[in-house]
Amino acid sequence: MENEIRNAVSQFESLLRQQLQRQERMEQNAAAKDFANMETITVGLIDGDGIGPIIMEQAKRVLEKLVADEIKDGRVVLKQIDGLTIENRLALGKAVPDEVLAAIKTCDVLLKGPTTTPKGGTMESANVTLRRELDLYANVRPVAVPEEGIDWIFFRENTEGEYALGSKGVELPGKLTMDFKVTTDAGTRRIAKMAFDYARANGKTNVAIVTKANIMKKTDGMFSRIAHEVAAEYPEITADDWYIDIMTANLVNPAVRNKFQVFLLPNLYGDIITDEAAQIQGGVGTAGSANIGGQYAMFEAIHGSAPRKIEAGEGDYANPASILKAAELMLRHIAMTEKADRLAAALSVCMETERRVVVTGHQDGATCRAFTDYLLEKL
Repeated sequence: MENEIRNAVSQFESLLRQQLQRQERMEQNAAAKDFANMETITVGLIDGDGIGPIIMEQAKRVLEKLVADEIKDGRVVLKQIDGLTIENRLALGKAVPDEVLAAIKTCDVLLKGPTTTPKGGTMESANVTLRRELDLYANVRPVAVPEEGIDWIFFRENTEGEYALGSKGVELPGKLTMDFKVTTDAGTRRIAKMAFDYARANGKTNVAIVTKANIMKKTDGMFSRIAHEVAAEYPEITADDWYIDIMTANLVNPAVRNKFQVFLLPNLYGDIITDEAAQIQGGVGTAGSANIGGQYAMFEAIHGSAPRKIEAGEGDYANPASILKAAELMLRHIAMTEKADRLAAALSVCMETERRVVVTGHQDGATCRAFTDYLLEKL
């Protein structure tokens, strides 16, 4: 057991040094891309697993129509990237195979279908790998329920917390296992600044800082402290502290939930609570997600690959709304606001106003393709 302890301590020292190096890289803070003035924007298209290829096929149809002129004149290039499948990743023993990562890095932004993460073992999620390799530090998820006055946007730190080190824990066989969580100064400041910049630019007056700092005193305590230091630069915006457990309750409380505007959260809490928020909006199939860094950005549905739906023979009935909303977020990010507005308006008509073609996710509803046909008519 003494040898096991020494090995664990050595492993932890290695993790500490790696994270300090990452903190130093973040402090260099390279300038972000200016999409409005780029001659060519390369959009990588990744199908993923399970229902991923089904919903991505429809997203491609919508993009090809919306940016047809830009594709024709060479301003936008849609690039298919293959190989990020569970079968290929398991065969090669890599969360993101080297050739796939190299192809991804030739793109400016990605629109990605859901990928399956193996249970157990040491292979981490493809998403976690991509967020780290591309430094996609901000996970941004909007949720709206207009009839209830709900207009939320969540800024989830995307590269730290339990997700950065969750597959790198230590085990003392037959005795205990221990996983790790990391919070850095630079990582927290940049996600906090993005949340407060958004609030200021969009006339928001409140940011909810959501942690469990009363228990996770080092990591969440640091996140809360730095968030308030950043908040001091925005005196017109109120910054309130909330614990994650009570905030999950607040989101299902009709008496208070429409008072919230902007949320700022560490990685794990943001992952959980945005699924809850999406369910309030109408289900995880209705919400898109943006993963944003300075040089790259990735847009995706927030749900998983739904293997049970494939096994039940209902893959063709998957709801494409989530990946289409991700496409809307992507168009806004690459400075194509008018096209994003067109897509948002068409989605609103199809999903809220007319509802002539309704996807239920099962055979009693419309297929993914039928809904997209309807959407294309409205575009």
